[in-house]
Amino acid sequence: MKSTLLSTRGLKKAYGKRDSLFEALKGIDLDIESGESVAIVGKSGSGKSTLMHLLALLDKPSNGEISLNGRNTSKLKNRKLNRLRNKEFGFVFQSFFMNANDSVLNNVILPLKIAGIGRRERRRRALEALRVVELEDKAKNKAKDLSGGQKQRVCIARAIVNNPKVIFADEPTGNLDSATGDKIENLLFGLNKEKGITLIIVTHDEELAAKCGRQIRIADGSIVEDAKIKKGGKK
Repeated sequence: MKSTLLSTRGLKKAYGKRDSLFEALKGIDLDIESGESVAIVGKSGSGKSTLMHLLALLDKPSNGEISLNGRNTSKLKNRKLNRLRNKEFGFVFQSFFMNANDSVLNNVILPLKIAGIGRRERRRRALEALRVVELEDKAKNKAKDLSGGQKQRVCIARAIVNNPKVIFADEPTGNLDSATGDKIENLLFGLNKEKGITLIIVTHDEELAAKCGRQIRIADGSIVEDAKIKKGGKK
């Protein structure tokens, strides 16, 4: 039986003050179960990226609560919040966010250094993560020398190196050609199915969204549709 992993109640996010106030999210109630694959979709400015950043504890809401495994995260201080995020979440972004002049291995190792894992164990786990994405042979290469698809696979290796419960992916195939994008999608959904990692994808790509088990559509800061997707891409 699946359990609720992430939960929000009355989640709001606003920017600016008075006449310049902009409500990016207007009171989101949402439950995401462990092991789900979820697409958050909507037009630019709809609030979908804001929602992902709040769910991933990268930003704090103006009002409302975010719970992880039943624990209200709003009461956690920054150090505990950072430790929790590093332990429980992995991130795959469209822009990679890699140290271009460092080695592939060192880029993957970074979350383990933050977690205080010993040097030998860091190396072992990072090489294992690179094996999963079939890039162990590139461990000593500088990140800047990789193709776009290889960089995204390194990002996935970095995302899974801490054995996270959730992978957040923001337009993970947005900068890639169709064939390479398909490989990245297969890798992400494979991790979801084989390892039970909860997958939360923010995307404009309706085809990618249709591969998820659930679609949450955002418009003007509110959820306007929350639908389970049947096999074959039908709601």
